[in-house]
Amino acid sequence: MRTFPLLTGTLAILACLASCAPKTQEIKLISYNIRLGVADDGENSWNFRKQATANMLNTEKPDAFGLQEAMPMQLEFIEENFPQYKRIGVGRDDGVAEGECMAIFYDTDKFELLESTTYWLSETPEKVSFGWDAACRRTVTMTHLKLKETGKDLCFFNTHLDHRGPVARAESVKLLQRLMDEFADNGTPVVLCGDMNSHITPIFDPLFADGFVNARDMAPITDSRNTYNAWGEYDGQEGNDGMMVIDHFFTKGIVPKSFRTLTQDYGAPYISDHYPIELTFDL
Repeated sequence: MRTFPLLTGTLAILACLASCAPKTQEIKLISYNIRLGVADDGENSWNFRKQATANMLNTEKPDAFGLQEAMPMQLEFIEENFPQYKRIGVGRDDGVAEGECMAIFYDTDKFELLESTTYWLSETPEKVSFGWDAACRRTVTMTHLKLKETGKDLCFFNTHLDHRGPVARAESVKLLQRLMDEFADNGTPVVLCGDMNSHITPIFDPLFADGFVNARDMAPITDSRNTYNAWGEYDGQEGNDGMMVIDHFFTKGIVPKSFRTLTQDYGAPYISDHYPIELTFDL
C-alpha cells in the first residue's frame, strides 16, 4: 500500500493541535428576583408560584444562578428540590439568616467552590449596615468557582441595588467595582448579575471604565424585553424606553453567546414580579 508522508505528517500535526487546544465548556447562568416569599401577593403569593420556580430551574438547568429577595422558606424549597446545587449567601439583616438573601446556587457536579464572601453595600461593607440613602440593607454575594472538567476559573457575583436611594445605587456601583477588582484574580473571567433597580444609566460607568460590558448589548442572540413585569402591568415586551429593563448581567473577560429574558409560562401566570434573565457563554 502506498503512503503519503507529507499528508500523514500534516494529519498528525492537526490531530496534535486539536488534542492540545484549550478545552471550553458552555456555561449557563440565571439571575432571578424571586420576590420575597413573605409578601402577601394574593394569587401571586409564593405558595401559588413555587412550583413554577422549580419548573423553570428544571427546564433551563443553569450551571449556577443568583437569587434576589430570597427568604428562608424559599431557599429551603430550592435546597430540598435541587440537592445538586449548593447555596452561598447570608441574610442581609443579621449576616446569618434574617431578611432577604442574595443567594448564589452552583451545580456541584460542574463547579468546585474556591472562595466566597458577602459584603454590605455601604460605607462599612464588612459589617451589617445600611448604605447612604438606602431604604434597605443591601448586599453582594461573591464566589470564586472552578470548573471541575476543565479547571477554568469564574468569579460570579450577585447583588440587589436599592429601590429608593439614588445615591446608594450610584455609590454601590462604585463599591462593587472596587470589591470585584480586589476579589477576582487578574484575568479571571467575571460575571455580575442582579436586580439593579435601574435601566442602563451613567451610574454604571465605573463598571464600563473597568472593562465590563452589558451582556444584553453584546450577545449576538439577545432581547431588550422588560424584566420587571409588576404581575402583568408590563408584559415583558420591548418598550417603555427601557425603563423596566432593570435586571442585568455585566461581564468582564467573557464573550456572551446569548441573553434571554425568560417570559414563558412555567406553570403560573407570573413566576415573580420580575422575569428571570439568562446568560450563556463559553469558558
